[in-house]
Amino acid sequence: MHATDGTFFHIQKILSQRSVQILIVIGLYLIFASHIPVGIHQLFYTMSMAIKEILVWMMPVTVFFFIAHTVSFFKQKAPLFILSLLAFEALSNFTSVWYSYFAAHIATQSLDMIQPYNMQSSFEPLWKFPYTRPTWWAADKGCMLGLLIGCLVAFYRQTTLVHFLAAGKKTMEFILTRFFARLIPIFVLGFVANMYETRLLQQIFVQYGVLVLVLVGLLVLYLFFLFLLGTGFRVGLSLTHIRNLLPAGGIALTSGCSLSTMPWTIASTEKNLRNPNLAQVLIPATTNIQQIGDCIANSFLCFVLYKQFFGIAPGFTTWISFSLAFALARFATAAVLGGAIFIMLPIYEMYLNFTPEMIAIILACNVMLDPIITSTNVMANGALCRIFEWVWGRGKV
Repeated sequence: MHATDGTFFHIQKILSQRSVQILIVIGLYLIFASHIPVGIHQLFYTMSMAIKEILVWMMPVTVFFFIAHTVSFFKQKAPLFILSLLAFEALSNFTSVWYSYFAAHIATQSLDMIQPYNMQSSFEPLWKFPYTRPTWWAADKGCMLGLLIGCLVAFYRQTTLVHFLAAGKKTMEFILTRFFARLIPIFVLGFVANMYETRLLQQIFVQYGVLVLVLVGLLVLYLFFLFLLGTGFRVGLSLTHIRNLLPAGGIALTSGCSLSTMPWTIASTEKNLRNPNLAQVLIPATTNIQQIGDCIANSFLCFVLYKQFFGIAPGFTTWISFSLAFALARFATAAVLGGAIFIMLPIYEMYLNFTPEMIAIILACNVMLDPIITSTNVMANGALCRIFEWVWGRGKV
């Protein structure tokens, strides 16, 4: 009886994972897709497009409250340490985005596999929002305003503003995590319907198989570089640090959650630091903000998709705007467990002009790569703690 209860609990825990739910929904859809009327396919797609449009409108407000609250939360306690940590996290995310840019540029040229996307059939939602979003209503405005207000509140603790930011952040977090996060399977389903009707699934399997392997190789290469950098390029010590963090990386690979892996990440990182107590401060502060795996994987996919659909690589000016917004937006995903993709998709649309077909592909790839990306996030956070310890120590001398 106890064994049965344990098995049921284990199955229930697996089914509660968002990525598993998405895979089940996609699998069931693909099994019955050929028997579903076109109107139902369009209905699924219409729902997804409606959710996306609402999220785009919410984006500036969302990032404003999350970033302002995150910055103001630190108050005046150890301002230099806090500012250094925030700058370090932003820089590490920004750097990984540019690593993906150059790596994807080389990979797509060397493999010569990315062919321009060929739309084989038209597929439109049943209806669209009648209102056009103004150009000034964008994520970068919310990011900058959030940083400004957050800094002001951090140093001048105006009670009304403190409560306003806390209430606003709590409201947006509730909307995203309790409402939109539960809609992720439906959200993905509509874009899968679009991929099915436009024959995009076949192109993904043909062109993206090798590129996914290349991406995994790039993640491993970047991780090894971070460990080398943290040890002053001593290979033996770097391998020891990697071995110490492998248990945490393995747990993240199977659980698909950086947050639930945090106790093991802290314990593993402590072994690699001169001051082990620093891990207890850095890991909780960076777990859901400094996400190197996400930054590299999604930036790589964005580059590949841009080149496939538009026939050219994104230019430097375009990528600079995108990378700045992308790096800052990571601060807004800290409290949106399971729903961070909702914050990032509008960034892709605003700065890279992503079409619904491009969004469909990057959603599908995120679902497939989620365990690898999560494991990379955990391993990279441990490696970056060692680097930050060195930077902070040098800065204090």
